Amino acid sequence: MKTRLGCLSNKSDSCNDFSEFLPPAQDRSAKCVKLSTEEVTSWADSFDILLSNKYGLTAFRTFLKSEFSDENIEFWLACEDYKKIKSPAKLMSKAEKIYKEFIDVQAPREINIDFRTREETKLGLQEPTPISLNLVQARVYSLMEKDSYPRFLRSKLYQDLLNKTHIHCQRKSV
Repeated sequence: MKTRLGCLSNKSDSCNDFSEFLPPAQDRSAKCVKLSTEEVTSWADSFDILLSNKYGLTAFRTFLKSEFSDENIEFWLACEDYKKIKSPAKLMSKAEKIYKEFIDVQAPREINIDFRTREETKLGLQEPTPISLNLVQARVYSLMEKDSYPRFLRSKLYQDLLNKTHIHCQRKSV
């Protein structure tokens, strides 16, 4: 997948060749189903659909990286992993890691949240539970949905991908 999505690691404005995104010539007919025009189009239906699709999530992450603003999606994904942890010791360790990387003031990948949310999260993480990050995760999700997601849908990366899958799938049906 990394090789096929290699083109997406370029800046959204400089990604001229989406052939790397599409499967190799010998197995394109089978892979076209995996990334159809309908699938790519569905990403515009809702932010949830985009995030729940592995290729959609990859494209969105690539877009955010190209804008040097991937901390929100990386935080959201870290929270998704955090919620799955059962062990209290691992919860504590992961909570501390997430706090230091994303939430703390001057964190290396500091997310943009208000003071009150930051303080409430800090208090909640003193005795972490699987839902300790829900509030801050919801705020970041809302920020991405209202800001980053519409920009992604207007981006050259998404528009090119939509056009390339449409043309590719048309060629396969001829």
